[in-house]
Amino acid sequence: MMNEPEKSDSAIVAKNPANKVASAAVEWVEPRAGTKGNTGQPRTQRTQRRASVSPGLERIRNAARQRKKEQFTALLHHVTVELLRDAFLALKRRAASGVDGVTWQDYEAGLEGNLQDLHARVQRGTYRALPVSRRFIPKPDGKERPLGITALEDQIVQRAVVAVLSAIYEGDFLGFSYGFRPGRSQHDALDALACGIGTTPVNWILDADIRSFFDQIDQTWLVKFLEHRVGDERVIRLVRKWLMAGVLVEGM
Repeated sequence: MMNEPEKSDSAIVAKNPANKVASAAVEWVEPRAGTKGNTGQPRTQRTQRRASVSPGLERIRNAARQRKKEQFTALLHHVTVELLRDAFLALKRRAASGVDGVTWQDYEAGLEGNLQDLHARVQRGTYRALPVSRRFIPKPDGKERPLGITALEDQIVQRAVVAVLSAIYEGDFLGFSYGFRPGRSQHDALDALACGIGTTPVNWILDADIRSFFDQIDQTWLVKFLEHRVGDERVIRLVRKWLMAGVLVEGM
């Protein structure tokens, strides 16, 4: 939003909390420069609360805040059985299965043994990512939106790695950034937008989108960007496995 050319807006903080937002979620309202947001609260995720406050991840979080150019060379050992369990429990129980055909209930039936085996494969480097199953859902304009369904174990490991990476990168995000962040949703962004429109003289609202961004992003540069902060080659290899796993469409 913009008031005058070449001039940034003053701070805006949404006053109405979104539904189902954890009370301890940090920066879930929009603390910008000069605001009095919840920046002093612990960064606790709703779906991975216990793992998010583990001593190891807290040390990473503190180091990332204090040393903005720190490269972390030992991260994979933070992907523990406990973190994998939290990631599994955060998944949707009734979600469609991926190419492996394994449902949440199937995996839960032998959960502890499955998690121990998965953890061992991740740590040994023998874990293999499966292709994403692509399905298409209709859009209001008559077109179709591609939907990727990830295999269950890939979802578990991805969530666990995201928890570790979030300990590094959450300290770098600005208060008005909402997309794909723990404890935030589109409702929080809409609350901040409504608050800004209602309390600030606004002349223009600009809506912009990058067409097919995730389809066309340069994966080589994506990994290079990650390597600025992530020096653990084992984690980089995991990310590369997911990027290279491919997509399965109608059996091809």
